[in-house]
Amino acid sequence: MTVSYTLEVANARFGGFSKLLFRWKGSIYRLLYKELLVFCGVYLFVSLFYRFMLSPRQQDLFERVALYCDQFTNTSFIPVLFVLGFYVTMAFNRWWGQYTSFPLPDNLMMVVSGNVHGTDERGRLLRRTLMRYANLSSVLILRSISTRVLKRFPTLEHIVEAGFMTTHELKLFELLHSDFNKYWMPLTWFSNLASRAREEGRVRDDIALRLLMDELNKYRAKCSLLFHYDWISIPLVYTQVVTVAVYSFFAFCVIGRQFLNPEKGYKGHNLDMYVPVFTLLQFFFYAGWLKVGELIINPFGEDDDDFETNQLIDRNIEVSMLAVDDMYQNLAPIVKDKHWTQRHFSIPYTLSTAAESLRPAFKGSTFDMRMSAEDLEIHQPADIPGKKQYLPLKGSLGDGLNGLLQRGKGILRGGSLPSLMDVSSHPNEEDDADAEDDTDANNCDEQEKAFIQVVVEHI
Repeated sequence: MTVSYTLEVANARFGGFSKLLFRWKGSIYRLLYKELLVFCGVYLFVSLFYRFMLSPRQQDLFERVALYCDQFTNTSFIPVLFVLGFYVTMAFNRWWGQYTSFPLPDNLMMVVSGNVHGTDERGRLLRRTLMRYANLSSVLILRSISTRVLKRFPTLEHIVEAGFMTTHELKLFELLHSDFNKYWMPLTWFSNLASRAREEGRVRDDIALRLLMDELNKYRAKCSLLFHYDWISIPLVYTQVVTVAVYSFFAFCVIGRQFLNPEKGYKGHNLDMYVPVFTLLQFFFYAGWLKVGELIINPFGEDDDDFETNQLIDRNIEVSMLAVDDMYQNLAPIVKDKHWTQRHFSIPYTLSTAAESLRPAFKGSTFDMRMSAEDLEIHQPADIPGKKQYLPLKGSLGDGLNGLLQRGKGILRGGSLPSLMDVSSHPNEEDDADAEDDTDANNCDEQEKAFIQVVVEHI
């Protein structure tokens, strides 16, 4: 079954992931330990062969070969990281796409329950049969792609025995000859039965029938997508390239990473440790990465982390029948809610979550942003005459600042702040009277601007 550890990593804490390293089921150790034992065994055999079974002359030849192999394993002649990383990324995207394509009947059963009416036996029969056809289609497609489902339903008679199909429906299914997968056939029965329900008045209008058909097509599209995921795999040549790249890399490591005789003074061989610790770690990472790609390339097998297809089938048929049968028009009495008479109310907290109620509500990242007086100035186009305006600030700070600005304008117009700036102007003698008036107005605006800057600085 799928290995879930979500609760264990709900909160980030010291050594949070380290506890997961000691789990066996679904772990990388369980996937990789056989390959790791083979690699260690081959490395040990080559090491013993070099140390005890070769003559000095043969040892010299082996050492030259080892140095040559080590030269390639320590460089990028074999692009293991590139091809492996790209391959696993592609496999993961494919894995997630297959997960999101799994046909769940939740939307369809809500539409059936809300639009196929009738509390009598005929209405109940229509709703249950429609959802049984939808679930039958998913069982047929999963039986074609999942080894777990095929082992559970090896023949169509097992599907009849499980209640997904009747004997008469099985005969109709077998009478229709097709060289291709017939998982779509129950969905065709669904559409025909929905049309009959519309003729009988169980589906009250064409809009409701259209809604049924739309949800049915979405369900069918997911079944089809799963079938095509199973049909079209990642190109075999790329899988072969990745596998050959990883295996050949470590085949050279078996020879190139041997500890040579320190007395001969080879570069990088000053210590004989017998056990290649870092080479083993490298094998664990690279080969483990390859095993991850092997695991997720087809999640419909029987690995620890493959999809629980049989459990999903059980869940889908159960909730489908509950939604369209037991819960059809099964409503609680409509009463006034607890806060009916309260315009403003708060939802209680437990003692363990009470501190969250003291935190201010988030209203936006710019809600508490402070702006200068220059940012409050309204810009008027050059061809529109008028004085500069300032938007009022909100809150107590804004009220105080606006009051200061209003008082400051009166002070400036009275000429009582000569220390702020030089208010004398020197208009050009050639300017006419209108130009002099404009200059006086500009000087007044400059005085107001200087006063606002002083107020802002004090604040």
